[in-house]
Amino acid sequence: MIKTVAILPAYNEEISIGSMVLSTQKFVDRVIVVDDGSNDNTSEIAKIAGAKVIKHLINKGKGAALKTGFKNVKDYDIIVTMDSDGQHNPMEIPKIIDPILNGKADIVNGSRYINGQDKETPFYRRIGQKTLDKATFLNSGINITDSQSGFRAFARHTISAFRFKSSDYSIESEMIRDVAKNGFQIKEVGIGVRYDVNGSTKNPISHGMGVLMKILLDMGYYKRKDRK
Repeated sequence: MIKTVAILPAYNEEISIGSMVLSTQKFVDRVIVVDDGSNDNTSEIAKIAGAKVIKHLINKGKGAALKTGFKNVKDYDIIVTMDSDGQHNPMEIPKIIDPILNGKADIVNGSRYINGQDKETPFYRRIGQKTLDKATFLNSGINITDSQSGFRAFARHTISAFRFKSSDYSIESEMIRDVAKNGFQIKEVGIGVRYDVNGSTKNPISHGMGVLMKILLDMGYYKRKDRK
């Protein structure tokens, strides 16, 4: 029997985490919430809702939270990652894992843009997304439409391939590079996203520039490595 697990990295998500856990549990066998140093009631609410909670004592970043999550899922056949702020719809989990179940993919990327530009995305954000998609393509050779998506599914045999070198949000692009390096088959499926629940305090421009710099540094690392 196929066993599935969802990893939800969370930082101060006490408002949304309970409903996310309850909804996600309907579609997977286990929900793991990695509380990345929250100073609110994220952990307590996630436990009450039925999740296994792993807590970082300090905030380390999304990449670090995913690294912790992936260390605790080796008994599962399919791993789903989702943002915990309510932007992703757990009802779409069956659609995300289906290509793996059918042997058509090792990794599935949920894309906001595969079926055309998401009209909810502000123009300046979409320009930034396209820039990061292009940089990710140059770094990996994989051309996908939503390189920064946090809604993904992974077959168990891919787990050991991921470096988790990036501790922050550039982890999304780094994982695509690791997919390419190991020759895994990746497939995109269309997903919906809610933007009205986005509680991020990060400036989207400075955040995007930070991710871009990390991708460029990663590209430089591999070029140096290839010369040796």
